Amino acid sequence: MASTTKDGSEKSGGVEFTREPDGSITARDTETGLARGGETRAEALSQLAEVLALENGEGERIDDEDAFLEALGIDPDEVAAAREDHDELPEFMQ
Repeated sequence: MASTTKDGSEKSGGVEFTREPDGSITARDTETGLARGGETRAEALSQLAEVLALENGEGERIDDEDAFLEALGIDPDEVAAAREDHDELPEFMQ
């Protein structure tokens, strides 16, 4: 894995870490521009790895959306109502 160099020049590809004002860390893939954050560099990098895997077509298909939402503690009816009210997905699902 590559990163920015100490002099600030970028290497091709790699991950760039940024400390946010709230103390969290953001990991950004320099090739795709995708980014995710976490409380630590390791957590941010792990989150970014998941996003990159999904971007590359990896992951599991969700066959039953309601069951999936319920497993996450989200009320499927609330999601349906938000979709109807706003004609789109709720903000947390975008």
